[in-house]
Amino acid sequence: MKILLAKDAGYCFGVRDAVNLAYDTAKDHGEVYMLGTIVHNEKVVEDLSKSGTIVVDELVEVPSDKPILFRAHGTAPKLWDKAKNKNLNIIDATCPLVTEIHDEIKKLEAEGRRTIIIGDHGHDEVVGIAAQVKDPIILANVIEAKALRKMKKAGVVSQSTQMIENVQDIINVLMQKVFDLRFVNTICFPTRRNHEQIKELASQCEVMIIIGSFTSANSKRLTQLALEKNKRSYQVTCAGDMQTFWFKNCEIVGISAGASTPDDIIRDVVKRIKEIGHVTKEETVYEQRNI
Repeated sequence: MKILLAKDAGYCFGVRDAVNLAYDTAKDHGEVYMLGTIVHNEKVVEDLSKSGTIVVDELVEVPSDKPILFRAHGTAPKLWDKAKNKNLNIIDATCPLVTEIHDEIKKLEAEGRRTIIIGDHGHDEVVGIAAQVKDPIILANVIEAKALRKMKKAGVVSQSTQMIENVQDIINVLMQKVFDLRFVNTICFPTRRNHEQIKELASQCEVMIIIGSFTSANSKRLTQLALEKNKRSYQVTCAGDMQTFWFKNCEIVGISAGASTPDDIIRDVVKRIKEIGHVTKEETVYEQRNI
């Protein structure tokens, strides 16, 4: 059995930096507070909790002498203002690519456009983007786009981890509804690379494994992508989720992981597949041919 591991599987740089910053801040200050979990991965959240990170629902729950970490997903301007007014020690872990989306949607609004966000309703990143402007429209799918009334002028950004196919389908609908439409492609480059690697791997391999929490919209999208190319695609949260019979008569296994999946879980899954397939060779790191 041959194992192909996607080069961009697991943590993107924004998540990795945010998680490392949370560990470092907790070590330096004893505790660090966050409004919501830093990533959609139960193991990471549990490990961070043991290290001194404390998740709260409201800013008033943060002690004045403890730092608050604003997560990679982005934070509403009103929360920034409240934290500053309380003189809290703010640790900014916002992904720079998410900050770029905030900047882009504000530019679109400044041009007098109705702002539209392509993304998942209620997702932390989408909530943060929406908070940057007044009354944006959020579209999760083509059905919602088709329900829109026609308008004269609009500007569109997307959640950084959206699938390009969904974004393209929605833009095609909006082109029929908006006279003056401007679209800024804000799907982040790590996401695009991982999506392309998964498409290629799922097409080449008998079995495709996606590692990620079922609370992660990103991981579920990756699984959807894999299933479109290969019906023997499975999402797992850890090595213990895998079933031996999945790998029957399998010569090549592809592996990728969501942006919230840490390296140690990926290593455990690779190790377990080697045990199942009696593999002694090192896994091959797979990088897509084109993007």
